[in-house]
Amino acid sequence: MSGSVTSTTGAGGAATAATTRLGADLNTFLTMLTTQLQNQDPTNPLDTNQMTNQLVQFASVEQQIAMNQNLTSLISLQQSTQLTAAAPMIGRRVEVDSNRVSLQNGSAEVRLPAAGTARTAEITVTDTAGRTLRRETVTLGPGATSWTWDGRNGDGAQQPDGAYAVAVVGRDANGTAMALSHAVRGTLTGAQRGHDRLTLSLGALSLSFDSLRSILPDG
Repeated sequence: MSGSVTSTTGAGGAATAATTRLGADLNTFLTMLTTQLQNQDPTNPLDTNQMTNQLVQFASVEQQIAMNQNLTSLISLQQSTQLTAAAPMIGRRVEVDSNRVSLQNGSAEVRLPAAGTARTAEITVTDTAGRTLRRETVTLGPGATSWTWDGRNGDGAQQPDGAYAVAVVGRDANGTAMALSHAVRGTLTGAQRGHDRLTLSLGALSLSFDSLRSILPDG
């Protein structure tokens, strides 16, 4: 079984940057306030109300810095928890919400809902250049069903493993097109923490942890 669970220093980057900017603003504010107090006219001291307003601004900046630091800690803690939860899933089959499908070892699976108003589903797989590789119409059943792509295009040529776009359009008994929800399945090969979020890898397909719909039973 191969896979990876990695962590990078990108977590909480936006909050950290905001904290740095606020810290710089706070230092500038303190310098200006100190200079103002040192150079005030003894016969005309700084107005009490004005100083109070400045101190209120000072306290407000301190609160913002503290909030950003707490936010950074919360984001880091959440991502660490998600990364720990993802580790045992490496090598497992999972179902995710995605408009792309991962071709792994020459096979990819699209999960289709039960028949309702839509009686059939038209599935189209395209490559990164937008070329249609496969288009097939599937009859929907009374329960959720799966459509498996064998990785071949319309001419029968085998495509390399990788991530491919997939579009699913439902059609009713009269052939009228309608939106149809779907999911994709694949083997989880890695998890990575970085850029303020946790990403999962299904072969060449990368997606957010939030897209995870279910972990499939072994076998």
